[in-house]
Amino acid sequence: MRGQKTTYPAKSASLPAKARPRTVACRNAGIVGMGLMGSSIAACLLAAGHTVVAIEEDPARRRKAPRRVLALLQGSRRERLLEEEPNDVLRRLSISNDYGLLCECQIVIESVVEDLEVKSQVIKKIEQVVPADTLLGSNTSAIPPTLLQQSALHPERILGIHWGEPAHITKFMEIICGKKTMPNHAEHALALARQWGKQPSLLRKDVRGFITNRVMYAMLREAFHLVGSGVASIADVDRSLRNDLGYWITFAGPFRFMDLTGIPAYCAVMRDLLPDLDCSQEVPELMQRIVQSGGRGVANAKGFYHYTPAQARRWETRFLQFTYDIRALAEKYPEENGTAFGGTTERIVSRRQGRKRIPLLPHGG
Repeated sequence: MRGQKTTYPAKSASLPAKARPRTVACRNAGIVGMGLMGSSIAACLLAAGHTVVAIEEDPARRRKAPRRVLALLQGSRRERLLEEEPNDVLRRLSISNDYGLLCECQIVIESVVEDLEVKSQVIKKIEQVVPADTLLGSNTSAIPPTLLQQSALHPERILGIHWGEPAHITKFMEIICGKKTMPNHAEHALALARQWGKQPSLLRKDVRGFITNRVMYAMLREAFHLVGSGVASIADVDRSLRNDLGYWITFAGPFRFMDLTGIPAYCAVMRDLLPDLDCSQEVPELMQRIVQSGGRGVANAKGFYHYTPAQARRWETRFLQFTYDIRALAEKYPEENGTAFGGTTERIVSRRQGRKRIPLLPHGG
């Protein structure tokens, strides 16, 4: 009922009862933006047991969103990641352009375009209708949450929640604290992330790009350099990375991999190789040409590779199935909790709460 705030422990529809993480009181969740990633985030939240209010201002997207979310839920059901019937789960989703319907949500996630001004305006609209204690998460790949806090009514409850696509399958999630984020809100977000079936990482410092994108874009810069300088073709770079990095990265992160394969050798290579790596601060020319020509990848069958429309659709389908398969493979080799060099606990400093210890939470949950 409008204006009445009720919370219940959310039931996870995507995990067997004995494997479900500890639940936190958050029945109603909201999401703003029902594009590609917004739809898969909605599927994830629904599968975790939430009643979801989705806000989408584009009429065409509003019409298409239920069908897309249902297809994602049906895929999860086929892969035995969802216990409930997809059509029953979908009944917990409502889609509108009325921000007022977010009024009973305990968490709202904005997932609009990667533009600071647009995201700031969306957060402003959300804050006008939700209670002061509603958690606000920005699904951003690089924008520091501190920038989003600057014009907010309650900046302490705003943080970055970086999802991986497809969001209803991957276990990836980064929780990013802005300068004004309160520790209790970060803890709440981490607990919710586990409830959603994620293995979250916490960033205590607000840096552009966070963890994965800072590492990935360093790799992309070097990949463009190798192609642009004539060392190798696009296909050769893809092939080498797929058959080397692709073989171990699901099993272990870079630090664990160095532990497994001999640390001194990496130190020796770094001395000679690091000075030789590309350090350009310009967008690669090849990337600019692709974008200027209208290339968006398989979305419009035009990218670094040539596709027919049928081939583009096939690659999209294969990628979705691969994500299910790689998730199943990763679950055969779960992260083993251990103490990293330098310890497992750090501090978040809050002006209001003083120093509060927040554990470096293991990826295994």
